[in-house]
Amino acid sequence: MRCDVTGLIAFLMPQRWPTGATPGDFIEIELERAVDYWNHADRAHFSAATNHAVSSFFENGGEHLFLFGVCVESSADLAVEATLAGVLAPLLQRLRVEEDIAILASPDIAYLPCSTDHLGRTSSQAEVVWEALLAHCAEMGNRFLVLDAPRGVHAEELLSLVKGFAERNPSNRSHGALYYPWLRRQDAHFPPSGAIAGVYARTERERGVYGVAWPPANVSLRGATDIEVNPDWREAGALSDGRVNPLIIQPGRGVVVWGARTLSDDPNFRAVNSRRVVSMVTEQLRRDNEWAVFEQNDDKVWAVLERSARVRLEEFWRAGLITSENPRGDYLVQCDHETNPPVERNAGTLNVRVQLRPIGMTEHITIDLRLGESGA
Repeated sequence: MRCDVTGLIAFLMPQRWPTGATPGDFIEIELERAVDYWNHADRAHFSAATNHAVSSFFENGGEHLFLFGVCVESSADLAVEATLAGVLAPLLQRLRVEEDIAILASPDIAYLPCSTDHLGRTSSQAEVVWEALLAHCAEMGNRFLVLDAPRGVHAEELLSLVKGFAERNPSNRSHGALYYPWLRRQDAHFPPSGAIAGVYARTERERGVYGVAWPPANVSLRGATDIEVNPDWREAGALSDGRVNPLIIQPGRGVVVWGARTLSDDPNFRAVNSRRVVSMVTEQLRRDNEWAVFEQNDDKVWAVLERSARVRLEEFWRAGLITSENPRGDYLVQCDHETNPPVERNAGTLNVRVQLRPIGMTEHITIDLRLGESGA
């Protein structure tokens, strides 16, 4: 299963709408090369920020990109939860169907304004979009959001912004990571998320079938001549401690990604690769066993599901994704009367419980697969 397919979300102001468009309509372009974008008839609808993101994605090793341009009446609509929900609804429904998209980014929202109150707390209008996209990633399970630091926000203001956001609704924060500062190419400054998504894709492919287990860090960025500001070692450490992944300049290496941590403070999910390994394992088990929702929900099917899950987990163990001394010594698969009581069976769901310890984690985690009307 590929984990490098990326979805890039742009927001189109009315002057860039296609003829006859209304709020919530969107353009979709599937790309496998940057030149396909530059030659595409719909490219004129997109902004310079999107141009940089698409170029940076492919320059940094990305291979498969879905570009979406969502029509909005004004940038202010993105800061109002109810309005944003209506605008995003058609796109999110489309994204639910395109299950192979594993990475999301939206550089346009890094341009939304920020403010600091009298207590020194910084907030950004982008947080409403962050929240909606993180909730979507958590819903999908196998999806991860690459975020940009907002324009013009640095140092203590940035740490205040990220701290406040990360501590609200912490349950889905492991599905996203934030990067700082912005990149420079000659005289242009632009958000780094397109390049970072390319690094995710490149790291995964270069490491083989299960390259998602490797952290997308200590990697040089291609196509950037400089960064907006250059954190020193002390500043980079403070940023990392504050849930921000710094980009730094290293002599002879250029711009380097110097962090791979999520917005979560859960010890199991602080690392980007730990979160993405669990997401990949969960999604693969779900896809392996989708067939079962059309079968009789009884002990015969439960036994087959247990066996199928164990075979897949042994494959993951042999690939080094699961920590264990032997292929069956450190993980559990359960599908029986306990995980499928009558109330669940009558509701049309079939439940499989998997307990394992992914590589890089000190504790076991539990994955509850819910197959059926409620999804997995």
